[in-house]
Amino acid sequence: MPERSGKQDINVKAFSIVQKLTGQSPEEKSDKNPHAVALGRLGGLKGGKARAEKLTAEQRKRLAKKAAESRWKRRG
Repeated sequence: MPERSGKQDINVKAFSIVQKLTGQSPEEKSDKNPHAVALGRLGGLKGGKARAEKLTAEQRKRLAKKAAESRWKRRG
């Protein structure tokens, strides 16, 4: 059975980090358009603030209460 990616040997992980820092590892290729990535990030940064400005006080209170209940539910 193959090892899980999250359980990688610490020596292998350290070696890959050293390679990346020294520029010895092969370049990672990305199929994503850098302009599209920048636009998506820009929209993501604006999104939460713009949504919060559009909500009424009652809607914000209801969402905050739901989030708090969810957090408390996870803690036990």
